[in-house]
Amino acid sequence: MPRKVYIHTFGCQMNESDSARMLESLVRDGWVGTDATAEADLILVNTCAIRDKAEQKLYSALGRYRSAKRARGTLLGVAGCVAQQEKGRLLARAPYVDFVLGPDNLAALPELVRAAASGKPSRVETAWMDSDSYAFPRADAEQARGRITAFVTAMKGCDNVCSFCVVPHTRGRETSRPYPDVVAEVRDLVGVGVREVTLIGQNVNSFAGGCDFPALLRRVGEVPGLRRLRFTTSHPHDFGAGLIRCFAELPVLCPHLHLPVQSGSDTVLARMRRDYTADAYEAAVAALHAATPHVALTSDVIVGFPGETEADFEATLRLVERVRYDNLYSFVYSSRPHTAARLHEEAWGVVPYEVQVERLERLQALQRSISRERMAAAVGTDVEVLVEGASRTDPDRLCGHTPQNRMVNFSGSAMPGALVSVRIDRASPVSLSGREIGLVEAAAPPAASSHVRLPVVA
Repeated sequence: MPRKVYIHTFGCQMNESDSARMLESLVRDGWVGTDATAEADLILVNTCAIRDKAEQKLYSALGRYRSAKRARGTLLGVAGCVAQQEKGRLLARAPYVDFVLGPDNLAALPELVRAAASGKPSRVETAWMDSDSYAFPRADAEQARGRITAFVTAMKGCDNVCSFCVVPHTRGRETSRPYPDVVAEVRDLVGVGVREVTLIGQNVNSFAGGCDFPALLRRVGEVPGLRRLRFTTSHPHDFGAGLIRCFAELPVLCPHLHLPVQSGSDTVLARMRRDYTADAYEAAVAALHAATPHVALTSDVIVGFPGETEADFEATLRLVERVRYDNLYSFVYSSRPHTAARLHEEAWGVVPYEVQVERLERLQALQRSISRERMAAAVGTDVEVLVEGASRTDPDRLCGHTPQNRMVNFSGSAMPGALVSVRIDRASPVSLSGREIGLVEAAAPPAASSHVRLPVVA
């Protein structure tokens, strides 16, 4: 019987992509994916270190999975950013883990698994690869056959060193992939039926793989058969006129942008080492709206950063009211190792946790109101939806996303991969609901079935 692997993924799109690449490499080594831990011969936890809560979730998960190891001899590995951050300390805390794997070492996974299966001692593989020797993991197009959407890595790492962020210490310095490789991977994925591609990187719009990021978007946008193109995550520092023109001029580039602002206070932004002001951020957003009026925006906000006063927080509320995001990913400040903010917390002033939580609740209540209003505006309109499959909330219905990345659950009969027109009759702050009224473009011919299951994401 083939050996089975269960992958538990925490964190960002980069982690989701890494989990897909790890699964593909294991499949080539004779494994199959499973979504049931009870039948797994290997449990691989792909971790996030951006907040302390995510790190706590890792150790909670490892505690649960330890029982599978005791009962069935299940192999247990930890990958991702916490693996890179903690290295051997992770084994000291959880000595039953068979291996620890950093993001630069994904190619070593099959060999680590074979070593663990043969009873060799636990290993830690977290060495950095320099930009000349690093080989970007590439999607296995045959294993992607039948998928509708896919992530393609354009670059990794970040050079901005924001004072709150652990990414430079867990993902390293910025390294861009040669643009012909990115275009070739997209072409291969489209060739097996992928309709939508998202270019990813910790700071993707600082791409420098032989061209700048707007030029990369234009090259990818020319791939025959690609119907939708997205990218994430962006930094306002690299969001300029050339990128704004891409939204106006590239038909396949979806009118959706995730542009983290983090705070509406210039004082807080300076402490965060974000090299823009709130006014400059809003000016960039205004220029984008002028070029693409129907664009949808999402963002990140940190509440309760060291030294944040009530006036600072109210500046953030005012910015959110003016920009009117579709959605907001907001969190209380989390003190992370190796960051400048941790070193200066006492000097800047620690915001009491109860104050952080109260401010977060106010911000989220405001955003829920804005999201509800923006989503409600779609009721009675017809929207284009890329059909992704059965709805998670109602298996008898279908689901997919609009170009603005709004989730739509709807009644209809189209095949996954089709583009359909859906009339919206209901809205919530997080999704739309309606019925299919017409076919925009049929799905590609049915692809050969794949035995590979997608990674489990939490």
